Amino acid sequence: MGAFLRIELEEIENRVVLRINGRLDAASAPLLEKKINSLIDEGHHRLILDFSQVDYLSSAGMRILLSSTKLLKAKKGSLILFSVAADVEEIIKMAGFDKILHICSTEKEALQFQK
Repeated sequence: MGAFLRIELEEIENRVVLRINGRLDAASAPLLEKKINSLIDEGHHRLILDFSQVDYLSSAGMRILLSSTKLLKAKKGSLILFSVAADVEEIIKMAGFDKILHICSTEKEALQFQK
């Protein structure tokens, strides 16, 4: 089965919101990594990920989130997730990554956090 991950971009108040739809696993994680790295290379250092349509997160997906967070912090930027499904958030918490990744409930909260 091929990777299914759709990523739509929206720029809001000098931030880029990535609306992610699908499974974030070993097959699809490189697509997100490439998109995030491309945005960082273009000078976008305040990224917000809409996880409302992400129904699965693997360790490969978590690795991308962590490496992107580290890269953005080094550039005085940030990576925020919002609308994370309960089961996906549980995976993040079980791995202890909730102490590293910033998760907001809503898009409005994520935009406010990055002001």
